Amino acid sequence: MKARGVQCMLVLVMAGAALPAVTCAQNYPTKAIRLIVPFPPGGSTDLVGRVLGAKLGEAFAQQVVMENRPGASGMIGNELVARAAPDGYTLTMGTIGAMSVNVSLFKSVPYDPTRDFAPVTLTGNVENLLVVHPSLPVKNVKELIALAAGKPGTLSFASSGIGNAPHLAGELFNQLAKVKMVHVPYKGGGPAMIDLVGGQVSLSFASMPSSLPFAKGGKLRALAVGGAERSPAAPEIPTVAESGLPGFAVIDWQGLLAPAKTPAAVINRLNQESARILNEREVKERLSAAGLQVVTNTPAQFADFIRAEIEKWGKVIRAAGIKSE
Repeated sequence: MKARGVQCMLVLVMAGAALPAVTCAQNYPTKAIRLIVPFPPGGSTDLVGRVLGAKLGEAFAQQVVMENRPGASGMIGNELVARAAPDGYTLTMGTIGAMSVNVSLFKSVPYDPTRDFAPVTLTGNVENLLVVHPSLPVKNVKELIALAAGKPGTLSFASSGIGNAPHLAGELFNQLAKVKMVHVPYKGGGPAMIDLVGGQVSLSFASMPSSLPFAKGGKLRALAVGGAERSPAAPEIPTVAESGLPGFAVIDWQGLLAPAKTPAAVINRLNQESARILNEREVKERLSAAGLQVVTNTPAQFADFIRAEIEKWGKVIRAAGIKSE
């Protein structure tokens, strides 16, 4: 056993359970790190996890083992991390749904996002685009609001499932614009996009990677970006907020978290290395090509962000009467 490992064991024996975690954090990590992605392989969260995990492994000279634990809208994998030892060796990729929406959407969630996790940093977001079928006689957000107001309950918006970002975006739009568009949930973004392009539904707040090519090809019409700022991928497209609906902003975010009570020194080390890696030009370009915008922050800022998101989407969910399937 390495000398530093022996020192940490001695501290554990002599000081009990309080001091050793802080002392050993100075040498973190001394073994492989387990990174849980609570979704199937192939999605944006999986991509960020793989890129970040590989780079963290290089920086720490320790293996970072990626493990996909999908199911229950991200709750299966996140519960595993919430119950893991708070030593920095089990981490999770949290998302808007699993960390800020589920607590209001489901009757029972096996963890508390604010109590059972130690936020490390935001890693970024997938931008959403408000797109309509070309047959819809609107060319901007104000015209869409006017049409929806004049025909309540006739316009439909597609989403990738109940409680996902496109669904929440549509409900927030309904509430802020005081209109009634009908939600049509699909089992994934792919089927939703097929029906939107085919004209079976009127519009969607779809992910930019899946919708922008159709908009550029003329099969859909892009009205606005769903986030708080214009997208570098399509800077000519205004935001929903600047197009006539102030206060509208939907960020389909993801970030890195550890179990609660993980030593601050470990969290700070993870934060510094993750932020450095994610802001490398090569990494940003790779993620940008997949429709992901890198965003990092401090652990405290991330914690405040999660609390604000829980409050924001809780109000939207309750007002819309959204129920889990």
